[in-house]
Amino acid sequence: MDPINVTADATEFTCNAYFVPGDTPTLVDAGTMPGVDDAIADAIAEAGVDGLDRLVLTHQHGDHVGELDAVLDRFDADLFAYGDHPRRDVALADGDEILVGDEACEVVYTPGHADDHVSLVGETRLYSGDVVVYNDGAFDDGSFGRTDMTGQSRETLIESLHTLLDRIPETTASMYPGHGNVYKEGAGSDTVRDVIERATERAERREPKYPET
Repeated sequence: MDPINVTADATEFTCNAYFVPGDTPTLVDAGTMPGVDDAIADAIAEAGVDGLDRLVLTHQHGDHVGELDAVLDRFDADLFAYGDHPRRDVALADGDEILVGDEACEVVYTPGHADDHVSLVGETRLYSGDVVVYNDGAFDDGSFGRTDMTGQSRETLIESLHTLLDRIPETTASMYPGHGNVYKEGAGSDTVRDVIERATERAERREPKYPET
């Protein structure tokens, strides 16, 4: 069963929060949608799994953690995060392997958009957070996280994109980003690697992602 975006019906700004069923039911990011815990409960029932095992954060920007407490308060789930958090149960480090649903994913440290940003790289799926997305209003078919705010770095993000390209296997066929649409190979002529390479080329132009109008 494919991951379910439990914030798909949000009417306010949020990240995508993915419920991933399997032997280790996992939520990737929590989002800011009020009632996301109800959406998770519906997804759990639809998948026929026994609750939520873990919540894994790609990073701790507000749009990714706004409903974190609500989710943890409702479900007996462990919090996995790279950055420190008062409710963190498991500290992530680059190179760790964790289960996301039924798939083992490598934790890849990908800062630049956020100092604590990680991506989750599996044999078939990539959970890319905000380091690389498919479309986000700035670019279609391969975009990158913004780097114009305090604490962000375009140069560091470019390095992270190259790291991601070095560490994703050829078998990774779908990308679940923090914003915009999911990309699956077969939906177009691009591979996931093509999408990341295009995002990298755009980032390397070092032009403002959102030019002033």
